[in-house]
Amino acid sequence: MSKTEDVFAPAIKGKKIPILTLDNKWHQLFTQTGTNKQILKLEEELNGLLKKQGGAGQDMKKIKKLKKKLMDEIVEYADDAASGRDKKAEKKLEENKRLINECNEKLDECEELLAVLPRQIDKVNKQLMLKTMEVCYDTLKENKEEIDRTTVWIEQVRTELKERLIRKQEQEMMNQELYAYMHDIFGADVIDMFDMQYLKKNE
Repeated sequence: MSKTEDVFAPAIKGKKIPILTLDNKWHQLFTQTGTNKQILKLEEELNGLLKKQGGAGQDMKKIKKLKKKLMDEIVEYADDAASGRDKKAEKKLEENKRLINECNEKLDECEELLAVLPRQIDKVNKQLMLKTMEVCYDTLKENKEEIDRTTVWIEQVRTELKERLIRKQEQEMMNQELYAYMHDIFGADVIDMFDMQYLKKNE
């Protein structure tokens, strides 16, 4: 069983998840982790479903507006058409009835779509969340491993630095002692002469 199925899926069961692609913070996550093909595919699918839902909602508004206009015209032409004297009114009445039937069919289609889409959106959104969690936790794990390695390295360098500092101090003290003994044994004139020759040789 994968981590997604085993850990993350049960954790979000029955939970209402906000639409991820509409959340700016969700997009900011990927400035840290980077995206992958599966996330991009799910993002595209979710945005497509949201677009379809928005389109169906807009279509419903337009169709309802058109239907109201057609019904108002039916009321307007009803008396003239009923008298049988105005053929144009009769024709307009029939045409409007036909168009109203079309509007009703399209409204039914939109309603069906709007009933189905929220479930599809929720499903894809949850899949996207699970994949996001997987990517984020993999990144957290990789970062933690790197942090642990760096911590060990820092401790090693710190220990080595302390050892080198102690060795440096010991060598400096040794040099001072050596120079002092040489100075006492051979005298200042001899040491000065040797200092000059030694410095010149090492320039």
